Amino acid sequence: MSESEAPAERRPRVVRRLPGYAGLAGAVLFACLSFTPSLLPRSWLLQGAISGVTAAIGYGLGAGAGALARKAVRWRPAPRGRRAAWWTLAVAGIGLFLLLDWLGALWQEDLRRRMGMDANVARDGLLILVVTVLVFALLVLLARSLRLLTRKLVAVLGRWVPRPAAYIGAVAITVFLVVGFLEGFLLKALVNTANEAAHLANGGTTEGITRPAAAGLSGSPASYVPWDSLGVKGRDFVGRANTAAELGRYTGRPAKEPVRVYVGLESADTTGEQAALAVRELERTGAFDRRVLVIVGTTGSGWVDETVPDALEHMYGGDSAVVAVQYSYLPSWISFLTDKTKATAASEDLVRAVHARWSKEPEAERPKLALFGESLGSYGTETAFDELSRLTSATDGALLVGPPFDNPIWKQVTTGRDKGSPIWRPVVEQGRTVRFGQDPADLRSPATAWDFPRVVYLQNASDPITWWSPGLVLRPPDWLDRPRGTDVSGQMRWYPFISFWQVTADMVFATEVPDGHGHSYGANIVDGWAALLSPPGWTGQDTARLRAHLGG
Repeated sequence: MSESEAPAERRPRVVRRLPGYAGLAGAVLFACLSFTPSLLPRSWLLQGAISGVTAAIGYGLGAGAGALARKAVRWRPAPRGRRAAWWTLAVAGIGLFLLLDWLGALWQEDLRRRMGMDANVARDGLLILVVTVLVFALLVLLARSLRLLTRKLVAVLGRWVPRPAAYIGAVAITVFLVVGFLEGFLLKALVNTANEAAHLANGGTTEGITRPAAAGLSGSPASYVPWDSLGVKGRDFVGRANTAAELGRYTGRPAKEPVRVYVGLESADTTGEQAALAVRELERTGAFDRRVLVIVGTTGSGWVDETVPDALEHMYGGDSAVVAVQYSYLPSWISFLTDKTKATAASEDLVRAVHARWSKEPEAERPKLALFGESLGSYGTETAFDELSRLTSATDGALLVGPPFDNPIWKQVTTGRDKGSPIWRPVVEQGRTVRFGQDPADLRSPATAWDFPRVVYLQNASDPITWWSPGLVLRPPDWLDRPRGTDVSGQMRWYPFISFWQVTADMVFATEVPDGHGHSYGANIVDGWAALLSPPGWTGQDTARLRAHLGG
């Protein structure tokens, strides 16, 4: 019989047989476990996507375990036993899916209540099932296509090398092609697309934002930094600055025009040139004659939380200066996963340049120098020092918000926290230098002396940006130990592979929750500044008044 006449079932096909029992059992188990709560509430669409991905992971693990079991055990069940097993899996699988979907709805309602959100959100179990099956089928089809490719490569290589070598070579080639496709084509294309879209957005101007006239603001007619080079986030930053009149009405006494310096990606060619331009702007605006000077580590897109300069300007009646540079167009979580070095380089150059110029001022006359970093900006700020002692010896303190897991100083202080304190609200050396808070009251404990300079971390127990790490794949995290934060579900459990994908999905929607939860910090920044850098005579009542004034 010629090759063209070979039976169809012997030709290589993507779908050579239906999914096996062990693989489907693993898929059902993982899909059901994916309904368990993670850090943030999720929509039905997101739940379906997570269930589909975890079902595919469970299928792969189950299929692998089944293959090993068949090699180790020769016994095979009789046809009647196999039929009974399949029926059991079908009935149990449907029942478990319905049960976990129902429980999942209750868990999601509980999470929403914990975060002050509307708990009565529509949820359709049938739509979740459809999305789960579609995502699962797509991933399994992709995996089988790769297996078929590997077998074809084995057949080709087997003509020249022994069979074991052919298998090793085929697997190596397949892995190389897959990694090359993911990193060199797919990931690069996605990042480039996101970067181009962000670049286009960066060229726009938010409605209502106009070029400032005040000389203390970058982008003004007196500025060394052109308005068009600031980017959308930079134009927001300077375009929303308070006026002296507005600050005076709040404080009840004469106020100054605040200084806000911003250098965009298009304002200079390198991070070093950006930093040098920022220093010239600080000199031009008289920033080194103000009472406080804050260096801000921006998020990936160059965004600065408006509460950061707002709170300082109201505390000091405009006698403040804030400086920031943009190092990327991309959101923080994309920048963090693809290229953290930009944040490091930008922060190191800016901190070094500003500190060197600040140090030239007479010690008794120069402003307090503090640092601020939020999200990836906190990572860049920390990497500029690497050690807590270097940070506190060079500055008057730092306010770090929503730190990612890889922050070097954050890792040092949380690893060395006092015994018995949870990682989501650690106590470090009895609160002598560093304190953590989710609720403003957290910063007032322990009731021991808090020396200057201080370092304040605002860190929510439900923030996936802080708690995501590759280790979640195979290792339970400390932040699920008890006691837990009040906005973390008591029903949340760690499951290998599953929890990793749940928290990964949480990262994408981390800011779509109320302030004080997830990656939203809002008015708590006021309390952070009050603890770190408040002017003489400032009281708790002043903090509460300012929170209310800024919408907190």
